[in-house]
Amino acid sequence: MSLLRIKEASLAFGLAPLLDKAELVVEPQERISLIGRNGAGKSTLLKVICGLIQPDDGEVMRSTGLKVAYLPQEVPSQDEETVFEVVADGLGEVGGWLKEYERLVSDSEHADLDKLEHLQHRIEANDGWQLRQKVEAAMQRLEIPQETTMGQLSGGWKRRVFLARALVQEPNLLLLDEPTNHLDIEMIQWLEDELLQFRGGLLFISHDRMFIDKIATRIIELDRGKLSSWPAPYEAYLDKKEQQLAAEEKEWERFDKKLAEEEVWIRQGIKARRTRNEGRVRALKALREERTQRRERVGQVNLRIGGEQSSGKIIAEFANVSFGYDDNKIIDNLTWTMLRQDRVGLIGPNGCGKSTFIKLVLGQLEADDGKIKRGTKQQVAYFDQMRGQIDPEASVWDNVAKGKDFITLNDREVHVAGYLRDFLFPPERLRTPAKALSGGEINRLLLAKLFTQPANILVLDEPTNDLDMDTLDLLEELLGNFKGSIILVSHDRTFLDNVVTSSLVFEGDGRVVEYAGGYSDWLLQRPEAQSAKAAKEKASKPESAKPSGNSDEKKDKGAGQKKKLSYKLQRELEQLPSLVEDLEKLVAELQAEVSAPEFYEKPHETVAERLALLESREKDLEQLMERWLELEEMQG
Repeated sequence: MSLLRIKEASLAFGLAPLLDKAELVVEPQERISLIGRNGAGKSTLLKVICGLIQPDDGEVMRSTGLKVAYLPQEVPSQDEETVFEVVADGLGEVGGWLKEYERLVSDSEHADLDKLEHLQHRIEANDGWQLRQKVEAAMQRLEIPQETTMGQLSGGWKRRVFLARALVQEPNLLLLDEPTNHLDIEMIQWLEDELLQFRGGLLFISHDRMFIDKIATRIIELDRGKLSSWPAPYEAYLDKKEQQLAAEEKEWERFDKKLAEEEVWIRQGIKARRTRNEGRVRALKALREERTQRRERVGQVNLRIGGEQSSGKIIAEFANVSFGYDDNKIIDNLTWTMLRQDRVGLIGPNGCGKSTFIKLVLGQLEADDGKIKRGTKQQVAYFDQMRGQIDPEASVWDNVAKGKDFITLNDREVHVAGYLRDFLFPPERLRTPAKALSGGEINRLLLAKLFTQPANILVLDEPTNDLDMDTLDLLEELLGNFKGSIILVSHDRTFLDNVVTSSLVFEGDGRVVEYAGGYSDWLLQRPEAQSAKAAKEKASKPESAKPSGNSDEKKDKGAGQKKKLSYKLQRELEQLPSLVEDLEKLVAELQAEVSAPEFYEKPHETVAERLALLESREKDLEQLMERWLELEEMQG
């Protein structure tokens, strides 16, 4: 039996409906990704499902006894409460009793013993102690002391606590609105593990493509008020969606052609008003009405960046650089160089020092030890995740143009309204104060402001938060065509893979290590992966036969004696040096190719193919070296 069924639901807050006779069925244990453009109504749909908003029309049918847990995009502010108290809230009335019991026990000297006893009886009568074990289990998974107050936690850890509160309810249906926003990669992976173990139905909003591929069993898109179902993973959705849009375009062309023909016909005059043609006139009116009601697809963001002159060859050169605050060592003895057109991704948990590192590169901070050399002719455009460049009181127009009607872009004058239309700001939104915008709109506004600046270095600190899929794809395309240098901080793993040519990974205790490629490439190159690979190869090799007899005796007999190899083995040994030399040259060429800045601008299939070839040839070289040593040992 379905957990939930939405039938012909309609809801509107303005001119265009957010839901237009929308249909949805959620089955048990389904994990559904809800996607759509910013402002399409995804968050509103979640509120309709959990009963916070009632649709104007249609039905929302829930299975008997359905328990729904909802985690909103912005977590509530409960800074004074402890982690235990927030998680216990998920148990409802019993959770309130447990919270009160904990407070009385913690203040045992002044506790009201009668009240404590009364609470204990109520908790026992409602299986409260068993429910408390669920809270404790959730706390163990969180790895946070239960007496920690919410005000002591970062935004990511707060989201983790509220997810734990949702899970202790053991809901049949879990609703999550942008659960990965502002989480670092480690926390996103923790969230993925938690959700994969969850046995209820799941409906979540996310623009993190790797997260969607890891979690979703189905993708639901909200587009112009309609809900449509697509297969997972995300790439399969893209293929099917492209086919649907092409078919829709052809259908609209046929419709518009017919409408144009009928408009010509009705203007022919009196014969159109004859009785036998009244049906055709009515059909034309219906066509006109249908054309009026047609909801066009929302336009695409058109991202451009101002013209730039080239920077110097070196962007920054670190020589044995160390930096820290008090006892917190952020960088310890780092030697690293960033050249023009390098695209560097910074990977590490929140608070590890990525923003501090950017300040060191740009000269806003100086090293405690070591030397930093910075290049010349640098024009920096900085995307700040705190959105400090946006004046919340100023309008969309004034934030970009400061009251002017035209801005200069690529040495030509562009009208502000036309420029902002490329960022999906319609004329009626241009005078809206920034504080009234959604998170996605704020990020689009910041991008619009950023790209008016001539720049040869882009510094992007979490640019992907709140952006929808289409804008992410177009931003990736823009960065791919950008001729300057890029420093990118992002927890969107797919975005990192598609943009950067190398990654600096903050591994803790001031250790910062450079790896070629993006996030996925780092996973393959990091020490843990190499150790696991070596162990797997060792385990797959058959054990050599155990020597019979006294091994020490055999060693003594063989000592000082040179064994003669067979003709075949002797020929193999003689050929090995030249084979190794040729393979070493090939490996060196491949390594130079994948280390080039422009390598990761190639199609993803080409990049994957060349990396796989390099890995294969390195493995061949290792095997040849092992065989060479083996034959020499046989020879004695």
